[in-house]
Amino acid sequence: MALKKKRQQKSLAAGRPPIIQRTRSITRKATKALINKHHLLHKRKQQAVAKGDKAEEAAIDAEIEVIGGLEGYQEASLQGQRHDRGGDSSRVLMDWLKPCLSTQEPESGQKLRMLEVGALSTQNACSKSGHFDIERIDLNSQGDGILQQDFMERPLPKDESERFDIISLSLVLNYVPEPKGRGEMLRRTTEFLRAARRYIAFPHQADTFPSLFLVLPAPCVTNSRYLDEEKLFAIMESLGYVKMAAKTTQRLVYYLWKRDRALKETRRRFSKKEIRSGGCQEQLCCRLGMNRSP
Repeated sequence: MALKKKRQQKSLAAGRPPIIQRTRSITRKATKALINKHHLLHKRKQQAVAKGDKAEEAAIDAEIEVIGGLEGYQEASLQGQRHDRGGDSSRVLMDWLKPCLSTQEPESGQKLRMLEVGALSTQNACSKSGHFDIERIDLNSQGDGILQQDFMERPLPKDESERFDIISLSLVLNYVPEPKGRGEMLRRTTEFLRAARRYIAFPHQADTFPSLFLVLPAPCVTNSRYLDEEKLFAIMESLGYVKMAAKTTQRLVYYLWKRDRALKETRRRFSKKEIRSGGCQEQLCCRLGMNRSP
C-alpha cells in the first residue's frame, strides 16, 4: 500500500490578499539616464510649446509616456533616494539643522511645521527625526501620507496657523517647464512661510527660521546657459532670502535659505539672459517680474 504524501501546511501569508510588489531595483546608471531623459524631453517640449508646434509637442508627450511618464520619473527618483545610493537629500538638511534642533526635544510637543513639495516618501530623515509636523504634497502621490496636490494651486494660508516654519523643494523647481513658472514657484514659497516675528520668543530658532530648503541638479547652476550661483543668489535675495548654508556634490546642489523680511525687497527684473556660452548642457532659467511683498 502506497504511503500518502504528507501535505505541506500553508503559511498564514498564503491566505492574505496579495500585497503591492516592491518596484524592481534598477542600476544607478540606468536611474540617472532615465531622469536625464525626462529632463531632456521636457526641455524639448518647452521649446515646442514656445514655437506653437502642436505635432512636435504631441510626439514628445508620446515619448514621455513610453519611458513611464511622471510615474516612471518618480520611480527613478525613489531609486535614487535609496540609502545605499546616498540619495536622501533631507539628510543634508538635518545636518544643517542639528545646532538649532539640539535644544528641542522631539517629544516636547513643539514641533516645527514643514511643507514638503514633491514628496516621494514618508520615511526620509526629516520624517524619522520626530522634530517636524510634515505636510507632504506631490502631483502624483506615491502612497498614504502624501496629498496629491499642485503646489501652484494650493490655497493660500488664511492665517499663521496654516503657514510653515520651513518648506522643502527638493528636485522640484527644475521640473517646472517654463522660466516664468519657476520664478513664480520661488515667489510663492514666501506666501507659505511664517512671519519672522514669531521666532522672537524662540531665540535658538530665530537664526534659522522661517526657511526654504532648495535642491537642484548640479548642472542647473554649475553648467547652465542662463543661471549661475551669482544670479540665483540675486533672485533669492530679491525675494527676501538670505543664504544660510550650501553644498555642492557631483550630482546635486543644496541650499538653505532663511527668509528675512527685514531685507528691502528689490524691484529688479530677472529675464532669460545668456550667462555662459559654448558647451553648456543645461538651460535652466528663472524669470521674475516685479516683486510684491507677501
